[in-house]
Amino acid sequence: MSVARPAPGTSMIFRWRKWDGSPHWRHECVYLGADEWGDWIGQPIGWHSERPGARFDAVGPNVTLIPAIDHVGQRNKVTLLPPAGDHALTVNRDHPKGMRIYIDLGWDIRWSDDDLLLATGIDMDLDVIRVEGERGTWVDDRDEWAEHSIRYGYPADVMTHLEALALDLETRVRARSAPFDDAVPDFWLDELEALGLDELEALGLDRRRPRSGAPVPRPRLER
Repeated sequence: MSVARPAPGTSMIFRWRKWDGSPHWRHECVYLGADEWGDWIGQPIGWHSERPGARFDAVGPNVTLIPAIDHVGQRNKVTLLPPAGDHALTVNRDHPKGMRIYIDLGWDIRWSDDDLLLATGIDMDLDVIRVEGERGTWVDDRDEWAEHSIRYGYPADVMTHLEALALDLETRVRARSAPFDDAVPDFWLDELEALGLDELEALGLDRRRPRSGAPVPRPRLER
């Protein structure tokens, strides 16, 4: 059976937590649509992200892929069951530090069972990053991973899976195989920018006009 999703252009929240259930990043996003790789959500310029002790506004558009997987955790071209994944791919456009790809390794990344406008996941520290320039691609936050594995008591099988996944994703990002290439995420970045939802005044920038004319208002969500 098909799984319900928000209508494209609908505001939503992507909320992370840590292994012990404590709050982590909360991102204001908009649902864009789905393809063979999974569901794509976007964050227009000026939309907010926050966690305890930190907050920032997006200075460039970005899109995040919540991969489509089946019930045993393998990517599938047809989503038959609600995803419960182990990573989320974010791709930036015009990032001030040249960061193109940022992959959060996670656990239980999925759509909420009772809230159509909420996606959630457990942040598992390790990240795969690609920056335009000499530094290239690498696995980040290994020190945090080691520290939190003791603090939170990560199960050994979870650690083994995610350590192998980090290396596999690093290889795929270096190879720029889809969806870690430019063509797939650039399609969704174009879709995001076409919505005309940027909030630029707060950042001291000139407002971009949407293709349809006047800016589209964004409802404020409290979650």
